[in-house]
Amino acid sequence: MPGTESPGQPTLLVVDDEPELRSLLAEYFGRHGFTVHSAPDAAVARQAIAAELPALAILDINMPGENGLSLARWLRDAHPGVGLVMLTTAGESVDRIVGLELGADDYLPKPFDLRELLARVRSVLRRMQSAAGLALAPTPAPAPAAPPSRRVAFGSCQLDLDERRLLAADNTDIEISAAEFDLLALFARNPNRPLNRDQIMEQAHHRGWDVFDRSIDLRVMRLRRKIERNPDKPELIKTVRNVGYVFVPADPGSRRP
Repeated sequence: MPGTESPGQPTLLVVDDEPELRSLLAEYFGRHGFTVHSAPDAAVARQAIAAELPALAILDINMPGENGLSLARWLRDAHPGVGLVMLTTAGESVDRIVGLELGADDYLPKPFDLRELLARVRSVLRRMQSAAGLALAPTPAPAPAAPPSRRVAFGSCQLDLDERRLLAADNTDIEISAAEFDLLALFARNPNRPLNRDQIMEQAHHRGWDVFDRSIDLRVMRLRRKIERNPDKPELIKTVRNVGYVFVPADPGSRRP
């Protein structure tokens, strides 16, 4: 399990059955300040993750034995805070959509430009680090009274902006990916304001995805399953025809965080 060590830098795990590609990515990302570990298959990847949890994993979908989608499902369930970038064969839209449904933060079809992969990895890590910095930032309190709430109600659920958690009515955690949190946080900052896909992609994804990319719709669909009483008849995140989506708080007096 070769690796390029850079103490104190973000750790990446590259999982791909092509040794030349693993070596190339380890060398390239190592030159750009990352600590890189690699694995030829899912079994070795699980061992690597048990030894050291990476900040982000780059997974090839098509591998012999357990494929990348199965590994992504396990990684997202076991370690939801790890960034996830999927590598797909060009034109395999089904695998790409399934990967996004599993909670992948980004995907890139092969063959790809190394600079583009680096930019996308940095973009995912930036979003994660930005959210962590927000959680560490002090919240001003005007008086000894309770500080401003950092939770936003989504029906019976609560979105904790500081801890990046989605809580059910009984205060238990609801599984949520980094991309899903970013989307809910965007809605929380813009209650009752219709957002088109351009705005959502710009503010929740921080990169210029194709305006027709289904990833936005897929993430909204997954979120509705988690927060709506009836996902087929959404009351909180509503579709605005020919525009996009709007978050309608259950409490009309809800205020922005």
